[in-house]
Amino acid sequence: MKHSGVKHYLMISLEHSFHLLLHSHIEDAKRQLSAAESWRYGKESAAQYQKTKLIQAYRSLLDYIIWCDKKSTHSNSDYHNSGDNQEMHNYFRQASVNLREILKNPGVWDPFIVSYVEMLEFYEDHTEALKVLNDYAYDNSFPPNPNAHVYLYQYLKRHDTSERKLMKALKMLHVLVPSHELMLEYSSLLLQSERKGDLQKALGVVLEMLDFACWRSNLDVWMCLKAIIQKLQLQENWKEVILREMAGRKDWWPALHFTSFHGSKDSEGNPELMKVKASLTKILCPDLNLKYIAAGVTSGEWT
Repeated sequence: MKHSGVKHYLMISLEHSFHLLLHSHIEDAKRQLSAAESWRYGKESAAQYQKTKLIQAYRSLLDYIIWCDKKSTHSNSDYHNSGDNQEMHNYFRQASVNLREILKNPGVWDPFIVSYVEMLEFYEDHTEALKVLNDYAYDNSFPPNPNAHVYLYQYLKRHDTSERKLMKALKMLHVLVPSHELMLEYSSLLLQSERKGDLQKALGVVLEMLDFACWRSNLDVWMCLKAIIQKLQLQENWKEVILREMAGRKDWWPALHFTSFHGSKDSEGNPELMKVKASLTKILCPDLNLKYIAAGVTSGEWT
């Protein structure tokens, strides 16, 4: 192989390892990558250096896979010994060497970061895990990556972090993907916050979710919007706040949410959704004569 495709040897080795993985030959795949990792041909070019780093990353990912297998076997066994623990830890150390180096090379490394953090979390190295996740999410040399903020948020949530830190993690995700499913959790956190201005932020977050057709019939999102408006109505300027948020939407939101077709569809398929939406029509679009009809509910009244 080395003589027939010298220039492409590293990528051929990587593809060969993928083939071995598909047939569950994990150890053989690792040996293939280990051989490629140590291979050199002439003066190392920048492209060859990058390919070598990729080989190292995937070899470490295989160490992680083997580590997972050992961990599963260990946890399901009634007999434990220090040798098994040491073998697991050896694979962890082997994987960590290159997985730690990944953050020195800007790029999208999602599966590698997740694998590394899982092992760090298992060994309760929370300081290093948080450093890895924060660097991956906030290092400006990396391309914008919504998943990086999702991983950070999920880790913080697993470890009972303060709501303020959870909101910080979701704030950037909102900038990158305002339609992300976690925006419902973000708006709920903002709703529960006593910090001035967070309630209006919650309103903006939920309305942005509803700007996307994928959330149009989601009862949880509409219920969250209703809860936000109910709390907002305790403030003197609540009408101005809502009008300001809806100013850029009044020309197209009714067609997205409040037509007679939507009313008929919701009344048949989701009466509870129809009731919630009907109670919000006059609040969100007070100057428009909407054709959204909800049986038994007068628009603008809470039920």
